[in-house]
Amino acid sequence: MNNFLSSKLVDLRTTVEQLVEKDVAPYAEQVDRDCVWPRNSMKALASAGLFGLQVPEAYGGHGQGMLALSIVTEAIAKACPSSALCFGMHCVGTAVIAAKATSFQQDRYLRAIARGEHMTTLALSESGTGAHFYLPETRFSADGDYYLVEGTKQFVTNGGYADSYVVSAATRTDVNETGDFSCLIVDSDTPNTEWLQPWQGFGMRGNSSRGLRLEQAKVPKANLLGEEGDQVWYVFEVVAPYFLMAMAGTYLGIAQAALDAAGEHLRARKFSHSGESLRDVESLQVRYADMWIAVEKTRGLIQDAARRGDLGDPDALPFILACKADAGDTAVRIANDAMTTCGGSAYRENSRVGQMLRDARASHVMSPTTDLLKIWTGRALLGLPLL
Repeated sequence: MNNFLSSKLVDLRTTVEQLVEKDVAPYAEQVDRDCVWPRNSMKALASAGLFGLQVPEAYGGHGQGMLALSIVTEAIAKACPSSALCFGMHCVGTAVIAAKATSFQQDRYLRAIARGEHMTTLALSESGTGAHFYLPETRFSADGDYYLVEGTKQFVTNGGYADSYVVSAATRTDVNETGDFSCLIVDSDTPNTEWLQPWQGFGMRGNSSRGLRLEQAKVPKANLLGEEGDQVWYVFEVVAPYFLMAMAGTYLGIAQAALDAAGEHLRARKFSHSGESLRDVESLQVRYADMWIAVEKTRGLIQDAARRGDLGDPDALPFILACKADAGDTAVRIANDAMTTCGGSAYRENSRVGQMLRDARASHVMSPTTDLLKIWTGRALLGLPLL
């Protein structure tokens, strides 16, 4: 696999793997068990300079794209999927800010992110529009040098912990079907914002997914990203590609961890009456081979799609859209197969493999959902407009 990655990316992955072993893995069980935000993971990633993964080099960051993001989130997710999700959402928010950052935004946000002093995240989803995150009902209006923002966001990862939130909102009473909306950077100390109760999830239990209520929240006009109403450009040029790569890497990491768990069990488990190891059973050899093939196919698709996206390939979009859907399907399948392979030891309450299966299931319901992504992929391949 290293033959397909640059030496810089290989070194980056090695750095992340070492960090994960030291600062992420030891706390992963507690993060899931107690539904706590992975503070140790995020602190370590920030201290290592990895918060600036998507910050251009001119502002002190790594200047990396989608391939690096998928590789890093995979490495983190093998130990702690909640940490990978939290880090990935920070990176997506960073990419959105960096895409059309003004001089003010470069200095105030990007340089601080690169120094590991600022964490951001997305706040796009809403209860009313569900998976259609590009149709916000949150509204904003001009008030001198400020915008007044009114609405409630849901499922905000890193909610209550990030230093800023990329919030989507619209200026008109109704948003048109193409998703004519804007994004604003809302700082954590913005007046008239309120955090709702944490959402207790079936999986990804440490991501601090919360609702954010904004009641005439006063946001400086200097925090507008791009131009008013141009966010359709962001959706399929920045938001979706970076988000899908971050999540594809995360679910690939879960699949790889499940594969590793199954392999360890097959090698270690022996029958006392015969001394035979499970790895000697042909039917289990076939199952394990099928699991490995599925993981490697998904990794190949993700890395191919990420390279296409980073190179600006005009045909990259269907590959990128398919990645999260495929990675989610693979993660669920491999975690389920690992559950069967590992038997009773995996089926106990809150087992490591059980957590993998719970975390993998988030892939199908997290917006854009698996079904929506497959619709978009089909439309892209058939030459139809996505929205």
